[in-house]
This record gives sequence, C-alpha cells and structure tokens, in this order.
Amino acid sequence: MGKDLPGPDTPEMHALIKAVAEGPRRDNSAYHKAIAEARRAFEAAEEALGGPVRFKTKTKIKSGGEFVVKWTFRRAK
Repeated sequence: MGKDLPGPDTPEMHALIKAVAEGPRRDNSAYHKAIAEARRAFEAAEEALGGPVRFKTKTKIKSGGEFVVKWTFRRAK
C-alpha cells in the first residue's frame, strides 16, 4: 500500500472501509436513463437501416449549460 494509507488489516483501514460502505449512495438514475435512451436509439437505427450500424457523435455545451450529444447512424459496411 501507499505510504499514507494504513495497512490492509489495521483498525484504521477497517474504519475507512466501514465509512465508505455506510456513506450516502450516489444517485445514478440520470445515468441509467441516458444509457437506456442510447440503447433504444441504437435499436431504432438498426431497425430503420436494416442491420448493424456505425455511428458518429458531435458534442457541444450550450450557453445555458446544456451538454448536447448528436448521434449520426449509418449502415455498417
């Protein structure tokens, strides 16, 4: 382990692991929703284009703080 970390079997490490385990959980609902929407987009593109697809993305941050991702799907060669 690193110089500043307690050993793996010390009371300090046990306390650290316990604190992490009991800490607040991160809300991943927005991430899961975005991944589900991406999967639906791939399925729709494959259906519309009749098979496997390739994709290209463009991203930008709008002045209002929105992060925009544009996906362009093409038939896979």
